[in-house]
Amino acid sequence: MTRVVLWGTRGSIAAPGPDTARYGGNTSCVEVQGDEGTILLLDAGTGLRRLGASLPRRLRRVDVLLTHLHMDHIQGLGFFAPLHDPHVEVHIWGPASVTQSLYARLTRYLSPPIFPVRLRDLPRLPVLHEVPAARCDIGEFCVSTCLVCHPDPTVGYRIEAPNGVIAYLPEHEPALGAKKFPLSRQWTSGYTLAAQADMLLHDTQYTLAEYAERVGWGHSAVEHSFAFAALAEVKRLVPFHHDPAHSDDDLDRLYAQAVATLKPPFNVTPAMEGAVLELGGGR
Repeated sequence: MTRVVLWGTRGSIAAPGPDTARYGGNTSCVEVQGDEGTILLLDAGTGLRRLGASLPRRLRRVDVLLTHLHMDHIQGLGFFAPLHDPHVEVHIWGPASVTQSLYARLTRYLSPPIFPVRLRDLPRLPVLHEVPAARCDIGEFCVSTCLVCHPDPTVGYRIEAPNGVIAYLPEHEPALGAKKFPLSRQWTSGYTLAAQADMLLHDTQYTLAEYAERVGWGHSAVEHSFAFAALAEVKRLVPFHHDPAHSDDDLDRLYAQAVATLKPPFNVTPAMEGAVLELGGGR
């Protein structure tokens, strides 16, 4: 059984505190565990530090799949224990830009004055893969990528496991420019990644009122996320990338209202830090 472990569910900036204890304060970081021992890590937010410390000592390869290089999605890299272990082969997948390679972009963070240790000074350099790229196999998983609507080069991931499909689009604004959302499937960003997925982890950062003041920032309102999930005919939506200003009580209310009003044809499991989800199963 493929397991999905949520180590960070918050968006934009870490937001620890008593008001966010249930949904969590760490930024985007998700672990996908395969039956054959393959481990995929989706994004490298602040949750990556604790995740890295939890990995088995016998592990010899781990793959980190970055959607983009905004700080809240890479801040955990410098504190990721396997990067400092010469016995572990770390593969990092992420987008280059028009002018810079993935290596050059990562060194902007892993170097002074942002971080004291340079990428080149790690005991074993990570293996870098630029995306989007052709479908590829990582252990028992088949991984697909494509660019999605978000400022700066940003990808989403589709992970096909032996027992189902996971789609991961943590920062995504498919409603940008649409007078009425959703549009047709062929004109909707991210549709091919999410189509008929068993589990979709998707950006739900804003309320509709907040979104109206932040159009073009690269995020979705809760209602947009539900509409996108319905268009893609997914089986389960995991609302993700919670706004740092939204407390646990705010999120309880937002998601309860969305389910009651929209009556989605899929299961809804709001992302909570520490939750373990089974692909095709429950919490």
